[in-house]
Amino acid sequence: MKNNSTVFRLVLTAFFLAILLLFAFVPFLGFIPLGPINATTMHIPVIIASIILGPKIGGFLGGCFGLISMIRATIIVTPMSFAFSPFIAPIGAEHGSLAAVFIAIVPRILIGIVPYFVFRGLTTLLKGNYQPFSLFLAGVAGGLTNTFLVMYAIYFFFQKEYASLIGKAGNAVYLAINSVILTQGIPEAIVAGIATATVASVLMKLTKRTTLN
Repeated sequence: MKNNSTVFRLVLTAFFLAILLLFAFVPFLGFIPLGPINATTMHIPVIIASIILGPKIGGFLGGCFGLISMIRATIIVTPMSFAFSPFIAPIGAEHGSLAAVFIAIVPRILIGIVPYFVFRGLTTLLKGNYQPFSLFLAGVAGGLTNTFLVMYAIYFFFQKEYASLIGKAGNAVYLAINSVILTQGIPEAIVAGIATATVASVLMKLTKRTTLN
């Protein structure tokens, strides 16, 4: 029973990692160009893995997402690559910044941790009822974790560079950051919530069956 569960978890981990790699390298699947910041679906497998496999594996897969993001930003250079790769310098600068490592990695690790605790907390609060609702909110929380942390980290570490890129300054930069969160981050989070409620519920049933066999 224990061996079956361990093998199943390893298979699922490999499956989620394969999805991340597929999303990363198939055009317009994992990263979708929308203005200076790419929209993404890469967070969805990490969120689902967090809930099904726990925060350790979720955090590991989130770290893989971050590493993939950093490698992709280095190889496929875009105007915002400097915010995700320490090897790409902003326009007018001589070298990149280590802050890019934080932006690329840390928020993505947290994508694999936050949904697990949101789902467990809601499950306890609602006494196990309304599971699809709890899964939906956990997915939304994971999506917002990614968007909020990435965008506000860009504002904190690269405010001048971002301002130069979008041609704005002062409070307009802060408004532009919030605009990306509203117009891009919230729809991403809702999509993540729907996908999580749909896929995770099926995988949870499959996990229970495998554990019992």
